Amino acid sequence: MQSEQYVLLRFYVHESHRLNSSPLWEWLLTSAKKMDIMGGSAFRAMAGFGAHRILHEERFFELQGSLTVEVEFIATQAQAQNLIERVSREKVRAVYTMIPATFGIIGPDA
Repeated sequence: MQSEQYVLLRFYVHESHRLNSSPLWEWLLTSAKKMDIMGGSAFRAMAGFGAHRILHEERFFELQGSLTVEVEFIATQAQAQNLIERVSREKVRAVYTMIPATFGIIGPDA
């Protein structure tokens, strides 16, 4: 079993937010891939609330597009900081968290 120290970088964006005609979550994944970040995924929320304390749920048709997409990456500290800086230069609103993480692979081909 091998393991290395990385960070788990998570962005929280609204599914309706766009950048350069693409959904922001898609732009984040594409940008991270171009930066050689190890891996990333996007997850759409079923329900949630934010700083304004308003609960949004998927079942209400009129709220379509108002839920959060969590976009997360396993990256080195430097890669994570570079991606944060790139998002900042685009002047978009994105909440993020960065958590120390140990990345490892288990299995016969590890």
